[in-house]
Amino acid sequence: MPDWLNKLLPILVLLTVVIVVLRRLPKVELGHSDAFRSRRVANWLPVGIAYAFLYMGRYNLTAYKNAVGMTNDAYGSIDGIGAIVYGLSFILNGPLTDRFGGRVTMLAAVIGAGLANGAMGFLAQDGWSPEKVGTFSLLYGVNMYFQSFGAVSIVKVNAAWFHLRERGTFGGIFGILISLGLYFSYDWTRWIAEMWGVEAPKGAAPIAAAVAADYWVFWVPALLLFLMAVLVFMLVRDTPGHAGHDDFDTGDAGSGDTGGRKSLGTLVKLMLTNKAILTITAIEFCSGYLRNAVMKWYQVYAKAVGESGGFVAMNWGMLLCCAGILGGVFAGSISDHVFNSRRGPVAAILYGGMVLGSGGLFFLMGSPALGWMVIFMSLCIIGVHGMLSGTASMDFGGKANVGIVVGIIDGFVYLGSATQSIVLKKILPESGSAAAADPASWITWAYAMLPVGVIGLLLSLRVWNARAQRGGGGH
Repeated sequence: MPDWLNKLLPILVLLTVVIVVLRRLPKVELGHSDAFRSRRVANWLPVGIAYAFLYMGRYNLTAYKNAVGMTNDAYGSIDGIGAIVYGLSFILNGPLTDRFGGRVTMLAAVIGAGLANGAMGFLAQDGWSPEKVGTFSLLYGVNMYFQSFGAVSIVKVNAAWFHLRERGTFGGIFGILISLGLYFSYDWTRWIAEMWGVEAPKGAAPIAAAVAADYWVFWVPALLLFLMAVLVFMLVRDTPGHAGHDDFDTGDAGSGDTGGRKSLGTLVKLMLTNKAILTITAIEFCSGYLRNAVMKWYQVYAKAVGESGGFVAMNWGMLLCCAGILGGVFAGSISDHVFNSRRGPVAAILYGGMVLGSGGLFFLMGSPALGWMVIFMSLCIIGVHGMLSGTASMDFGGKANVGIVVGIIDGFVYLGSATQSIVLKKILPESGSAAAADPASWITWAYAMLPVGVIGLLLSLRVWNARAQRGGGGH
């Protein structure tokens, strides 16, 4: 069996099991016809796969860093600038998505990110050098600006197609899509560098052979994003009415509000006075910090301490994908079927797992078991992100105004990510140094995560009973 198929097989098996389990769960009956359900699948699947490939065009920077030996400082600078741009972009892109609709802004996301990845591929053609940090930061910032449309667009489109009572299940689907994107990012990009390489010229330095194919980790995502632009244009529609079906009351905070889309100033005022949304925003800042503290630094740790040949490191993308699928489906299922479509209890349970995982890292530095612990932590944090950014934002924002709400919430996710980039690049041992090879030197990694996990848990407990109120937000 080919190596790529051997690694893809566990994901296919897991997805099959998940589909069977979801089909056997008690259904939330809302009177949808079979024709409507089929058309809804044809609507969310292309936009969801597009979102997964956006992830591939975002996290491929990590694969490039490991391939060319980029320093932690350079990597942290490029990644940090991208995260800040992504977070701040929502101030503009959230209202734009509400104004023009998720279909148009998803097209902007895949085309813009595709062009930016293509440009980074051209920049990478002649190898890496520290002098390229500035240019890479600029192009990665442009990439992340267009990437920020993706999260808002997928939630905006699906807000009109899913009732509040069935959105927990969609939150699980959202987690699956994120997970597939991570699999594309971490495993496919490594295979691309191995399979699409060209031979270095005779007499070239050894580094030339290593960097000769690195531009494909940018070009392949770019080509896939352009393909998705075609499919999104052909298949995706903003509302059931645009696809020939009847629109319906989604039962969220916008239900019964006949005033249409609110102004940015009015929405900001409503958000600043809504304790549930403010708390969710703060929780997601912690989620962004922890998610990328795990996902973007584990492979750096593994390479530094000599664990890069271990099972977890070699199958990082596949294991992240499986963890994310399980986390997303667990979170979505118990939200709708155990907690009556409340999102807070699920976030609290999963943040409890994050705290346990962060504490466990103190005892596992240097052990192969550390890899499995961070996989468990990824399961928890992807589940939280799907529930809050992907689902609670729809509930509390309402389908007419969800763009700005999810924009602000997801913006704080990436401000959290930017914060971890700034913090961890300063406190972790530098790649290639003697200290980096000693697992004990990485204890600061655990110290940087545990307090944030505790804060996220305490905040999640504050929204345990929060639910959206029709026509007015939440309480």
